[in-house]
Amino acid sequence: MPDLPESSARVAAAARALGLDVEVIERTASARTAEEAAAACGCAVAQIVKSLVFRGRTSNSPYLLLVSGANRVDEKAVAASIGEALKRTDAEDVRALTGYAIGGVPPLGHANPLTVFMDRDLLAHDVVWAAGGTPFTVFAVAPAALAAAVGARVVAVG
Repeated sequence: MPDLPESSARVAAAARALGLDVEVIERTASARTAEEAAAACGCAVAQIVKSLVFRGRTSNSPYLLLVSGANRVDEKAVAASIGEALKRTDAEDVRALTGYAIGGVPPLGHANPLTVFMDRDLLAHDVVWAAGGTPFTVFAVAPAALAAAVGARVVAVG
């Protein structure tokens, strides 16, 4: 994958290491938001994977929620699945935990281990699109393959 930004090359290498055959591609249009990503990828907003980082309110453990671009996280519903209330993280904490800036956080290849939960609505699609390490890089993947590769527990987020 020539000429990819360093952070995107890390994503591609992490995907390969997890057995995912994906191609991280760079777009000229930003994919920072789910709506921008859907437009850039030519897909439905529901096919965009938002990688959202939370911490457990009690344990302070980091959690990664892979959420359909069409959905908003119901923190109480997700907390029931996780077993503790959630608190949002700030941009600095997201970068420290994942190694990536908000808007480009991929679902894999993080600087620190994160417990991963996947929105069950993503499994309704044959292909979903995820951030590839920058707001301008993305990759397509089968959601079931992604869930298996990152060890995600499938939950309802809404």
